[in-house]
Formats: sequence, C-alpha cells, structure tokens
Amino acid sequence: MNHWLMKSEPFVYSWEMLVRDRANFWDGVRSHQAAQSLRAMAVDDLSFFYHSNEGLAVVGIMRIVGCWRLDPSDATGKFGGVDIVPYANLMRPVTLRMIKEVPELSQLALVRQSRLSVMPVPHESWEIIINLAGGFTEL
Repeated sequence: MNHWLMKSEPFVYSWEMLVRDRANFWDGVRSHQAAQSLRAMAVDDLSFFYHSNEGLAVVGIMRIVGCWRLDPSDATGKFGGVDIVPYANLMRPVTLRMIKEVPELSQLALVRQSRLSVMPVPHESWEIIINLAGGFTEL
C-alpha cells in the first residue's frame, strides 16, 4: 500500500463535505506531476486530505476505491482522477507549521513543492504525521 497527500481548498471542497457525501471523484488536477501521482494510485491506498489556503493542515484520511480514469471536466482528455471515500478522522489537525518543525519531514513534497496538489508520502513520513495527529479514528 502506498500513501499520498491530496490538497483541496476548503471553500471548494472540504473534508467535511467528503464525509457528508461519503464518496467522490477527485478531479480538477491539471499539473502533470500531480496527475502522475493520481495515475500511480491503487485501490486501498490511503491519502491524507489537506486543507490548502485556509487552515493549511492535514485534516483527515481518505481511501482510494477506484483507480485513475479520465476527468470528464477536462476538454483535452489528458487528465483524470480517482474515486475516494473518507476513511478516518484525525484526533487533531496537523498544521503545515507542525510539519515544518519536524526535521525528518523536511524532504516531504508538501514542504519542498508547496504548489503541488497531489503527492506521495513515504511510509516513515506517514507515521510521523499520524503521531503528530495523536492517531485517528476510522469512520
């Protein structure tokens, strides 16, 4: 299983909206690097849900339930998305500031490439972020 981090602006689509909806298609990604990450995702991979611009924090965990497929909103036919469901609530949000304070997380794409919207998270980094959150509760 691989781990990921996917960003969304809360006013566009928030963690609370995903929990309410129970499932969604993660689309709208137009960065080639982020799109490569979406293509690499497999069913049952887990991803952090990160609120960008407002909050700047990891706020939940999603599970990938459908592999990459074309994004119907992309007129070029080049980009796609994955199907996701909410998996777990974190005990507390993990802010970007908290992440930047941990030297072992300094190479995380979230820190090094702040504009990237979808990125892999190495297993060791995943565990550190879970610990910063105080754990999680499955939904």
